[in-house]
Amino acid sequence: MTQPSSLPVPAFRRAVVVGGGPAGLMAAETLSQQGLQVDLYDAMPSVGRKFLLAGKGGMNLTHSEPMDRFVQRYGKAADYLQAALAAFDNQALRDWAQGLGIATFIGSSGRVFPTDMKAAPLLRAWLHRLREQGVRFHMRHRWLGWDAQGRCRFAHADAEIPVEADVLILALGGGSWARLGSDGSWMPLLAQQGVALSPLLPSNCGFERPWTPFFQEKFAGQPLLTVAARVQHSEQPMRQGQFVITASGVEGSLIYALSAALRDQILTQGSAVLELDLLPDKSAERVLHELQSGRGARSLSSFLQTRLGLDKLKIALLYELLSKAQLADTNALALAIKQLPLPLMATRPLDEAISSAGGVRFSAIDARGMLTARAGVFCAGEMMDWEAPTGGYLLTACFATGKQAAQAALDWLNSEN
Repeated sequence: MTQPSSLPVPAFRRAVVVGGGPAGLMAAETLSQQGLQVDLYDAMPSVGRKFLLAGKGGMNLTHSEPMDRFVQRYGKAADYLQAALAAFDNQALRDWAQGLGIATFIGSSGRVFPTDMKAAPLLRAWLHRLREQGVRFHMRHRWLGWDAQGRCRFAHADAEIPVEADVLILALGGGSWARLGSDGSWMPLLAQQGVALSPLLPSNCGFERPWTPFFQEKFAGQPLLTVAARVQHSEQPMRQGQFVITASGVEGSLIYALSAALRDQILTQGSAVLELDLLPDKSAERVLHELQSGRGARSLSSFLQTRLGLDKLKIALLYELLSKAQLADTNALALAIKQLPLPLMATRPLDEAISSAGGVRFSAIDARGMLTARAGVFCAGEMMDWEAPTGGYLLTACFATGKQAAQAALDWLNSEN
């Protein structure tokens, strides 16, 4: 993408931003700073709803790791996002928050949080600054595409409102958490315009497997602590962490980190297998040696708990997934403790996912950052075809692509003068 021009944009130019999440708000800020009249429209009663909910347990703004590693967290989309992230990286995001009076700190995991851990003060300060810059907010306006004259159509209070704009930035979110506004309803509207799209898929999501009634009743809701996992037969290294047993399967931070690979394997093969190491701090040789010491008169469960330190949930998982013959075979049991296959049958529904993959393909965007199918239209945020793990990567890319889309729009407006 070309760098934005430094030429001034005439103040009478009007920009419309659709979507009041981080990407849309950042686009509105960047445009209004250059003197454009910016009108932001959102279908919800207030902006930033998903942003606020995501910050309920602690507002994870970004991650502090070096940018060469940071960019690789975006997988197949890393090359496409590199320019946006270079222009507005994790340090730039911290500096921007500081400019709003929000100090940040780096946690023990490398994640970056506001000092008060809350999203609401940041959002309030941001909206105050945007209003001071002249950004006008239009709530409860659902975007319906374009009319025959090329004007934006909005549904509001049982009426349809046409809106003209010199430039349009779409930041409509993905397909998860529909109750907060990200419902993917824009997909057919862009498809009608010939925009290349990838189906919206769950990302950072839970997965389904049929537990036995006993295991489900006794262990649903309990965390599986200090394990390592990878997608079976993949070249990925084992990742250590924890996740939660649910009534329908599994979810949690370790599962989310592997969700893209698990989901893609389900799509291509019909199911996926999560390989678990129940004792990542003990070698396979050590586990086998301990099992060979003999359990005497003790039950197998008691022996596994006292000799190897396996907790009740890990032992129950072995009973759930192994046959009686495997449990009785020392070598097979030792192998299972270090490489336990956990078959997963499906992702949980898209609306339950933390985020989504799919959306507007990068092939639908020209070198100027504009939709090839529609002049003067730019896209930003999670509606683009990229995904990232939790840990601040999702938010950072939303901020960065919002700024990038606005700068591309400014560059295009300058070229049209």
